[in-house]
Amino acid sequence: MIYRFAEWLVVDLFGLSMDSRLGQSVHFFIYDTTKIILLLATMVFVISYIRSFFPPERTKRFLTGKNEYVGNTLAALLGVVSPFCSCSTVPIFIGFLEAGVPLGVTFSFLISSPIVNEVSLVMLFGLFGWKIALLYMFSGVVIAIFAGIFIGKLKLENQVEEYVYHIQSIPEEAATIEMITWKERARDSWDNVKDILGRVWIYVMIGIGIGAVIHGYAPEDLLVRYAGKDNFFAVPIATLIGVPLYSNAVGSIPVIEALLEKGVAIGTALSFMMAMTALSLPEVILLRKVIKPKLIGYFLGIVSLSIVGIGYLFNAIL
Repeated sequence: MIYRFAEWLVVDLFGLSMDSRLGQSVHFFIYDTTKIILLLATMVFVISYIRSFFPPERTKRFLTGKNEYVGNTLAALLGVVSPFCSCSTVPIFIGFLEAGVPLGVTFSFLISSPIVNEVSLVMLFGLFGWKIALLYMFSGVVIAIFAGIFIGKLKLENQVEEYVYHIQSIPEEAATIEMITWKERARDSWDNVKDILGRVWIYVMIGIGIGAVIHGYAPEDLLVRYAGKDNFFAVPIATLIGVPLYSNAVGSIPVIEALLEKGVAIGTALSFMMAMTALSLPEVILLRKVIKPKLIGYFLGIVSLSIVGIGYLFNAIL
């Protein structure tokens, strides 16, 4: 229905041909904008309602005192159900450290949360099917777990700024979570929808706009030549290009969709997406207020190499 509506706007209202480059680009933009905004609003509401039973303080207590490997796995999985971009995970990162959660475990959450979240997974499923969505989730979680374990083994606690360990959290309110009514949960979930849409809509629109241009105008043979499976260096180059860019998974998905339609290898496209969402200059700037350059270097190096490895794996098996 949304596809037909977008087609009607392009052909009947705007007078464009669906066979023209401009018509294809405009149709892509209208169709993806409508589909993604509706899907995003629905999923954020549902997941915010479920998440109302698991406040941050309870999450911190859940992770504190766990065995190292168990803690890394749990932190990575908690990142999946936390719809945060790379920058907004930093305050939670500080809170975990202050609460006594081990450094490596905290990094597993920091890596997993922006790369993989339930909203992006639903959108990946809607666009590409469960196979790609589940493989993307699995690879993101694996990167988060093993990168966190590796950082934990390095014993770099002295690379965290000293003041972080002296920050005092605001105590959880006396009223238990169970006392909140379903109407209050629904109201808070709707407020969260408005808040998240208000913060990410510009990235969604930019991502869809870039995707629309690629969809209508990018030369297919050129992209296949330089970003297809046959170019061995395509994956690391895509990762390096993605690192300085800043986007969340939702905003980057339309770009990935357009690249895949043009013949870009899936591992290359997803490495680009992971680099954009897990590693960004704004995140590094924020992290520098919390951790020292040596630890930032380990973080960037480990995650970048892991993303490149996952990209090659995807290209080999798909």
